[in-house]
Amino acid sequence: MKFDPADKIQDLQYFSEFGGVNPSISDSSTYTFTSAKTMFDTFEGNADGCYLYSRHLSPSNLYLGEALAAMEGTETANVSASGMGAITPVLMQLCGAGDHIVSSRTIYGGTYAFLKNFISRFGVETTFVDITKLEVVEAAITKNTKVLYCESVSNPLLEVADIVGLSKLAKKHNLKLVVDNTFSPLSISPAKLGADIVCHSLTKFINGSSDTVGGVVCASQKIIDNLRNVNNGASMLLGSTMDSLRASSVLKNLRTLHIRMKQHSFNAAYLADKFQKDGLKTVYPGLQSHPSHQLFKSMMNATYGFGGMLTIDVGSLEKANELMELMQQKNLGCLAVSLGFYKTLFSAPGSSTSSEIPEEEQAEMGLSNGLIRFSIGLDANIERTYQIMNSCMHQVGLL
Repeated sequence: MKFDPADKIQDLQYFSEFGGVNPSISDSSTYTFTSAKTMFDTFEGNADGCYLYSRHLSPSNLYLGEALAAMEGTETANVSASGMGAITPVLMQLCGAGDHIVSSRTIYGGTYAFLKNFISRFGVETTFVDITKLEVVEAAITKNTKVLYCESVSNPLLEVADIVGLSKLAKKHNLKLVVDNTFSPLSISPAKLGADIVCHSLTKFINGSSDTVGGVVCASQKIIDNLRNVNNGASMLLGSTMDSLRASSVLKNLRTLHIRMKQHSFNAAYLADKFQKDGLKTVYPGLQSHPSHQLFKSMMNATYGFGGMLTIDVGSLEKANELMELMQQKNLGCLAVSLGFYKTLFSAPGSSTSSEIPEEEQAEMGLSNGLIRFSIGLDANIERTYQIMNSCMHQVGLL
């Protein structure tokens, strides 16, 4: 039977100790032991099923992590207080002074800044490449390379990574392939395609209500144990811990992710097709004009579509701002960063979520000032939404 990540989520059920259909929230920062030896064994990592301190693990975080691991098809997972709180410990755990990372050039601005400006202070260097060209990726690998890093669907240009091809390169050169799957939950399952580690910003589609910041690392038990190690684990020592109340909230929202992703994808595909037919410069993996359309199809879990993210390029930041402000006035969505909300969110990433990337590098990768990134919402009548958007575009002189 074909792997369906949503089935894996739905098959998990945790009852509270009182028989509630939702597990009880762990409202403790520390946990008691029946013996001093068990406490010692827990510190040494030799006591499975015991809770030590909530920065290390809590029942609420365990429940959410196991559900996300089931979704991604990994042995286990570790949740964190933010998406960056998931990504940064992974890279610091895998790399030390003198090591090297090969990363996609089009990634979230915060991740780019971490690689370019922060981890370099500790002697870890990064080469940014066009991740869609495997020969370029391999040429960048050196004897000191430890990690290949990419996003399944890149932020904000929506480039698609060949995860199978990258996995083969990683295995050939004894590297870890780390994939940020924030833009394509359920649609793509990187671990099933060969990724060693899969990260998400839970803030986005997985939680879906723009009320919580969170992250997750999905990987093997060995990798997660290393991250949690009390002596040298980056997640444990850097302390980016998710609060139990938030973990419980995200777990509840996760149960409807499969329904939401289908609607996000349906609406985005509808608008992308209309925008392209209107003559707008439109990028969406579901369009045959997308250079990696067939690659995405070969990797995807078709039930969940091509995702809820699309871009259009309107030529200038001034025109982009004019259109976005008008669309917000018409209640078509919100001029805001982030993604995965029930309302459509739009922003000009060159001056917002990708502003950490220098302008010359933005130009080199094809990120123009006039690019608008859309996270398409859950509109019940997407045809009506399009008609109002089309009117806005005529009003600002784009059509």
